[in-house]
Amino acid sequence: MKDLRSYFDARTDEMVAQLQRLVEIESPSRDKAAVDALGAVIAGEARALGATVTVDEQSDWGNHVIARWDGSAGKKQLLILCHMDTVWPLGTLAERPVRIEDGYFYGAGSYDMKGGIVIALTALRGLRELKRRPDRPITALFTSDEEIGSRTSRALIEAEARRSELVLVLEPATADGSLKTSRKGTGGFEITATGVAAHAGAAHDEGVNAIEELAHQILAIQAMTDYAKGSTVNVGRVQGGQRTNVVPDRATAWVDLRVSTPKEGQRMLEQFNGLKPRLRGATVEVDGRLSRPPMPRDALMARTFERAAAIAAQVGVTVTEGATGGASDGNFSAALGIPTLDGLGAKGDGGHALHEHVLISSLPERATLLAALLLNW
Repeated sequence: MKDLRSYFDARTDEMVAQLQRLVEIESPSRDKAAVDALGAVIAGEARALGATVTVDEQSDWGNHVIARWDGSAGKKQLLILCHMDTVWPLGTLAERPVRIEDGYFYGAGSYDMKGGIVIALTALRGLRELKRRPDRPITALFTSDEEIGSRTSRALIEAEARRSELVLVLEPATADGSLKTSRKGTGGFEITATGVAAHAGAAHDEGVNAIEELAHQILAIQAMTDYAKGSTVNVGRVQGGQRTNVVPDRATAWVDLRVSTPKEGQRMLEQFNGLKPRLRGATVEVDGRLSRPPMPRDALMARTFERAAAIAAQVGVTVTEGATGGASDGNFSAALGIPTLDGLGAKGDGGHALHEHVLISSLPERATLLAALLLNW
């Protein structure tokens, strides 16, 4: 399999050019037309590689693209997971154009995760040109809403994962280049305090201040963070009141939750649902859920990584493993007990940050790794 590395190394410039094309098609999650424009390009690329492509149409959000390559009958498929959406609004490219500098590619959405899309398409193209057809069927699923919780794609991801022998997630590597064998689960909560409105001067004693009630709740929520158990809580946005001369009767906080194990997720859910008002006459409403289950490094994950590392060594690629507090669509497949390899995308740094960039030399290396996994799993 040594020829794989030399093949992909020779195509580094092509990968960089393709990455620039994809980055320059801006695709913020909440802009359906923008994400669909990128989806149409990716669908065309997949068809050119011999895939049967279907589009899962969505009315309000971007469509999902499913590309399939046949393999031996009766064998489970290998599933490649990519997302097309980014956190960057339209117009970002005009403010910060793509630039290539000192072996790095800088561009919004390049690291998370258009670099991963380029790696997937290039690996599949390489196997086709080298006439190295994998024995298993291959499905590549390109979703449109990962950055906003995968609400329209989760059922599709889980259905495809259940049909799979292995799920390959082309999310970027960790900052040190490792695959991600542990991810936290994520949740989101909306906490609403309701009080009694009153004139702040003439009838102050008749009011119940919802902002005061919410302040008590915020302190209680922030105190739920337990680093030893791997659970963090962050009140990230607060809204309440209309005017300073009115006792506010409503205030809301939005909260991010991260947990390391399913058991801890259940414990934290119980804590949120157990919140009680502190002020007489106030009420507290909790609305939220654990949106992505944790992806712990369990025995299955350890075996999956060990096998991947052995395959990588055959093509001269060294892989390491690491953990992250972020979640991905790989959390869904791992929670179903399907072998999952995450962080197979580009090396680099700056996901969701102004300095987002890809290490260019990692593109052919990761394409080599992905091709080897598709051939040998």
